[in-house]
Amino acid sequence: MSGIKIVTIGGGSSYTPELVEGFIKRYEELPVRELWLVDVPAGEKKLQIVGALAKRMVEKAGVPIQIHLTLDRRKALEGADFVTTQIRVGLLDARVKDEKIPLKYGVIGQETNGPGGLFKGLRTIPVIMDICRDMEELCPDAWLINFTNPAGMVTEAVLRYTHRKKVIGLCNVPIGMKMGVASVLDVDQSRVHIDFAGLNHMVFGLGVFLDGENVTAKLIEKLSGDQSGITMKNILDLGWDKDFIKALGILPCPYHRYYYQTRTMLEHELEESQKSGTRAEVVKKVEEELFELYKDPDLSIKPPQLEKRGGAYYSEAACNLIHSIYNDKRDIQPVNVRNNGAIASIPDDSAVEVNCVITKEGPIPLAVGDLPVPVRGLVQQIKSFERVAAEAAVTGDYHQALLAMTINPLVPSDAIAKQILDEMLEAHKDYLPQFFKPVS
Repeated sequence: MSGIKIVTIGGGSSYTPELVEGFIKRYEELPVRELWLVDVPAGEKKLQIVGALAKRMVEKAGVPIQIHLTLDRRKALEGADFVTTQIRVGLLDARVKDEKIPLKYGVIGQETNGPGGLFKGLRTIPVIMDICRDMEELCPDAWLINFTNPAGMVTEAVLRYTHRKKVIGLCNVPIGMKMGVASVLDVDQSRVHIDFAGLNHMVFGLGVFLDGENVTAKLIEKLSGDQSGITMKNILDLGWDKDFIKALGILPCPYHRYYYQTRTMLEHELEESQKSGTRAEVVKKVEEELFELYKDPDLSIKPPQLEKRGGAYYSEAACNLIHSIYNDKRDIQPVNVRNNGAIASIPDDSAVEVNCVITKEGPIPLAVGDLPVPVRGLVQQIKSFERVAAEAAVTGDYHQALLAMTINPLVPSDAIAKQILDEMLEAHKDYLPQFFKPVS
């Protein structure tokens, strides 16, 4: 049968309508025959609501995409061409714990950075590994496109601990940065090119180009102020100190605020958690509103309110990537892949986030050489954290988890690392079976 079969695991996500919109828009060049939306029993209600909206969207657009809804992952995976993963193990309740518990110890609680990022990885990686095992059996030639956070750590684990080579990690941060740069420069984003290199949520724009001309210095001049103009819905935009950003000389991503403005970000999180709750609690309310909208039988488009979510444009990035692989576009996109020498100061076999040429054989990383000295050490420290955390997730080794927690730059000491680790292990016990093996 002609056409493409795509499976989206975590299909009940509020982001799914954006994915469906992307496939509809590209249908002429990307003939999706079947889109299977898969979820777990706890997400079935959301899956049915999102699935009904997806069917209305396809019907309105008049494209022959068959939408299938299922809780049976293996049934969905059989013969797939592309598998996208957008899962949240433990749902938003787990994210609330990831954000609240570290704050008790004066440490930033955030979904993908510090202790929260570690625990999201510990819960997520074993599930992604199970999906990879199913794919080896049921769709060995399919591409795994993961945009489950922490995407860099997940990609690292898949590359290091499974046989799956056809895996790509995806993030919306580079898209957001490009859109932000275009806005600051007041130009269409098609005229902007950024040389991205680093890690997931630790990526830098080494050079910014407008119509091929290097405008990095001009852009940095414009960023020196109270508001940077390059931000995300889920991260406070403090702007950058004028002298610091000039000294850095390259474009940081919004997540760098957690590392360069740690105290201010922590104070903001403490204040917000008292006032309106953690980001996860805010997102819960946004999701409730979105799903109320999705229920409307007259709604047959992606509602603009979806862009309130910090992950807006993830799905746009995923559709672009699948489109480029399928059509051998050979365009340039920033993705998480095996380094293969692209960044000289990171091991070849590690996952990095870097510009790649996207071909039908997959992404080919573009070499950038060494990262600039001022940022190299921080990137290497986060890569060490990801490596050790991935090993802890796969093995369930308490000591590796403690080591990962301690070497993360947002955690101030080994003693505090141990306290947070112990409390979070207990809080997430139901989703961390590898750490709680029965005594024989």
